[in-house]
Amino acid sequence: MGSKVIVIFIILLVLAISVYGTNNDGSFSRQKILEVERKLQHLRKHSLKTILSEDGDTIDCIDINKQPAFDHPALKDHKIQMAPSYTSAKKGTTEVTKTNEKLTSQQVWRKSGSCPKGTIPVRRIRKRELLKAHSIDEYGRKKPSILNRKVSDKLNQNVDSFVQQQNHSKAIVFAYGFRYVGGKGDIRVAYPFVEKDDEYSTAQVSLINGSYDYYELVESGWAVNPSVYGDRNTRLFVYWTADGSHRTGCFDLTCPGFIQTNSEIALGATIYPIPIPGGLPYQITIYIQKDEMTNNWWVQYGEEKTNIGYWPTELFMGMRSNAESVEWGGEVYSTAVGHTPHTKTQMGSGFYGSWGYPVAASILGMRVHDNYPMWKIPEWVDKFSDEYNCYNVEYIADYVDDPLFYYGGPGRNIRCP
Repeated sequence: MGSKVIVIFIILLVLAISVYGTNNDGSFSRQKILEVERKLQHLRKHSLKTILSEDGDTIDCIDINKQPAFDHPALKDHKIQMAPSYTSAKKGTTEVTKTNEKLTSQQVWRKSGSCPKGTIPVRRIRKRELLKAHSIDEYGRKKPSILNRKVSDKLNQNVDSFVQQQNHSKAIVFAYGFRYVGGKGDIRVAYPFVEKDDEYSTAQVSLINGSYDYYELVESGWAVNPSVYGDRNTRLFVYWTADGSHRTGCFDLTCPGFIQTNSEIALGATIYPIPIPGGLPYQITIYIQKDEMTNNWWVQYGEEKTNIGYWPTELFMGMRSNAESVEWGGEVYSTAVGHTPHTKTQMGSGFYGSWGYPVAASILGMRVHDNYPMWKIPEWVDKFSDEYNCYNVEYIADYVDDPLFYYGGPGRNIRCP
């Protein structure tokens, strides 16, 4: 009798997988295809204009009042804030501008057209990426950063044994000790090699509040993320979570949450040009700041502080008040982090942060907004790398007018096998 029950259970399990996941031949089930098609139709139904970018992206111009954010149940009655109360809105542009001998990167899609007033540009999600996701709800979300309490017995001694986040490797500097309501950085754009389609490499400014496993976070920077974007281009992104990426949050507008107000900047769009080591230092300047009047968290782009949009206060608990720390640096996600063989996915420019200028990736102009009424250089700063033989950092604050921060690494190499 017991063996019959087991056989029946196995048959039901196989049937469930075939209906909701992939078939035995690797093709996608009819149920999943229908769910994906319904999701894509829902996302595209408010498109008023379509722009085909030369890099293969499709940009939909969506009515600003019908953007994906308002599918979030907490934002049902939310009224759009068109500009932060702490500054007047600046239209700005994503054209190349020269500031302190540094060039600001543009977005490729702008060569092909523009979105009309009253709309926002939304990068169209590709069907194949949505089908590859484990589930529609998980598409665009980072894997949770679970504390890795056990070090694998297979871990080579030449690879650091203090990897703290399972499958995540960071090389960062972070500010702490104050009530933070803003963070800023000039992030040099790079083009790291990403080995597998389910891995990614990012560089960002992040503000964080909460416990280690269930933190709240808002961040923005650039990313190479094939599982979300379908290629290995370097792209502008924003990301948020209210629970350490367990059930909430996502990149860009791939889930309801972030409210965009800008008609010229497309989240998830390709950045160009990409600098080469020793070449012109193209960068993106990111400001993230809380509006103390509304408690919304705004993202602004460039030294001209062009408003991109904001995360509404309704998404968070602790972040309604402030962030507990600000981070700058790089992150690599791979199931091969902390194991041998290590992933070949690079961080930053692929050179160690300790190599410094001009080859290592950098984040300069780091600023925080805390109890002091103005932006300022962070006071209490520390540096950290999960695997310094794979990716490391160099932070120089003494005898310089402005701190210098370099980070990155090649991933697998003779020091990180």
